[in-house]
Amino acid sequence: MCTSETKRGITIFGLFQLSLLAGCVSYEPAILVPALNLSAEDITIADTAGASGARIDFGVELSLNESDSLSNIEILPGVRVRGISANGPADSAGIQLGDIILSINGTLTNHPDVVEALQQAPTIENRLFNVRRNTVVFEATVIPRTINNNAAPRELYRIDPIASRAAYRTEMVSISAQPAIAAARVVDVYQHSPLRDAAIKVGDVILAVNSVPLNSAQDLVSRFNSEFDLGETVTVTIFDGESVLEKRVYLWNPGRRVSAISFGPLLRYQSSVEPDSKSFSLLDLWLFSLYSYNRVDEEKSHSILGLINYSSDLGELIEEEN
Repeated sequence: MCTSETKRGITIFGLFQLSLLAGCVSYEPAILVPALNLSAEDITIADTAGASGARIDFGVELSLNESDSLSNIEILPGVRVRGISANGPADSAGIQLGDIILSINGTLTNHPDVVEALQQAPTIENRLFNVRRNTVVFEATVIPRTINNNAAPRELYRIDPIASRAAYRTEMVSISAQPAIAAARVVDVYQHSPLRDAAIKVGDVILAVNSVPLNSAQDLVSRFNSEFDLGETVTVTIFDGESVLEKRVYLWNPGRRVSAISFGPLLRYQSSVEPDSKSFSLLDLWLFSLYSYNRVDEEKSHSILGLINYSSDLGELIEEEN
């Protein structure tokens, strides 16, 4: 039969054992984040500029590979075929609507911009597509066709007008003997861009954000604006042509302003940006106020006790006939 002292001893001993067990437990991230351990000597920019001004076409229209679940929409690997040209290269290779293109010649195609960048090559060579259809993954050899860049509008770059205030273009980057990867080259830096403060300039190539590799210029713009808050700090991995560097970027912060102040009927203040307006009242007694002021753009009005009113505006220029 156990006494109360014995029970207390067992409880203390059990807690001691649990504390020892807890001390042996270690944790690691549930999802491993790939790290870029690169050197500048390993990186070369893929040459996709053709002297003849021609480019190739696979004959497909693509979109992001979004999951079919309405309750949990996420972006899955590969790009989904949304349209296909009749008797075109992809059609002749047996690719169908709804197929998922996983890679082309070993390059992962997780965004339509990657395929678009691959189509900038001026030479016609067979491309090996890895394609998923339902649960089957198969290979298809696609023989692209040459088209003229002047036949249709050509995308120049993607703009991020808010978070980084810069423009980017998707480019393929070769790392040693590995398959080419997609990156985002900075093509323009606008006024008040946080890239200026981070010493990131036009021509630099952004490889990763917070150690997560990019898959296109649009991926960079989307992540800046959806995964982070304005004013937040992110770490970007760049290649400036000579070195691989990590730089901290403070995303653009719009700042804060006072939009309203209220102390009951004693004092009220309101302001807005669109339209540019301000209003102020002192000792507001419902029927009238001791003093009130209103401004909308350049039009202003003052009122004292509701009896003395004064207003001013820009006026209008009216052309009079002679």
